[in-house]
Amino acid sequence: MDSKKVCPKCSFKKVYEVRRSKCRCANCKYEWTPDRLPLYLSKKEWVKILRWFLHGLSVQVISYETGIHRQRILRALNVVRRAMSKDIPDVFSGTIEVDETYIGGQWKNKRKKYKKIKAKRGRGTLKTPVFGILCRGGKVWAQVVLDVEARTLMPLIDKRVKLGSVICSDTWKSYTGIAARGYVHRLVDHGKGEYTDKQGNHINGLEGFWGYLKRKLASKGGIRKERLPLYLTEYVWRYNHRKLTIKQQTDKLLCLLVKS
Repeated sequence: MDSKKVCPKCSFKKVYEVRRSKCRCANCKYEWTPDRLPLYLSKKEWVKILRWFLHGLSVQVISYETGIHRQRILRALNVVRRAMSKDIPDVFSGTIEVDETYIGGQWKNKRKKYKKIKAKRGRGTLKTPVFGILCRGGKVWAQVVLDVEARTLMPLIDKRVKLGSVICSDTWKSYTGIAARGYVHRLVDHGKGEYTDKQGNHINGLEGFWGYLKRKLASKGGIRKERLPLYLTEYVWRYNHRKLTIKQQTDKLLCLLVKS
C-alpha cells in the first residue's frame, strides 16, 4: 500500500499497487496508471530528480534513489527537456559551422527488411536527418529536419545566422548559394580527404558534437523515432553547458522550469 497516492476518482487515500505498475483504490476498486496523475512534485523532489538526471543515471535508478514512481519521473524529464529547448541562442554570429548527420542506429542492428532492400548509408539513407549549426568557441543548435535539401536548410541558416558571418561547410550541393545570401562562405572538401584548409577553415567542432550526440544516444539502447527531437534538445543543452558544475546546471534548470 502507498499512502502518498490518492484515487483520482473518489479521492480515497488507501491505494494498492497491483500488476503492471498499476494502482487500485481500496474504496471504489478503480484501477489506473500513475502516469496519468499530475506532476505534484515539491522543489526538493525536483532537485533530487535533476541532480541524478544530470549525472546521467537511468530512470529506474533515479526512481530507486528518490523513491518517486518511475512513470512520474519519465513525465518530469519530458517537461525538463521541453524547458531545455527554450535555452538556446536565437541568432549566431562570428565564425559558424553548418553540417548535417543521420540518426538511426548501427547497420548491424538494422531490421532484415532494411538490409534486404540494401538501404544506403549517409545521404539517401532511411535514417532521420539532423541539421546543426555551431558558433566557433560558443554554442550549438540542432534540429530534426525532413530532408537535407536547400529548400529546407537555407531558411534555417537565414533564421539562425547573422548576415555577414563566416560560414564553414562541406561541399554538399544544398550549401551552394550561401555567399549570395550575404554570408562569407568557406568550403572544406571531405571527398578529397580535406578536413582543414590552409586558412584554418573546418567543421571539426560540429563533427565533434555529432560524435558526442551519437555516443549518448547509443548509451540509451535505442529510442523511439518520435522522441528523438526531445533527446536531441537534451544533448544540445548538455553540450552547451558542459563547463558548468552539476549544481550550476541544476539551478539553471530550476529557473527554466519556473519560467516555463
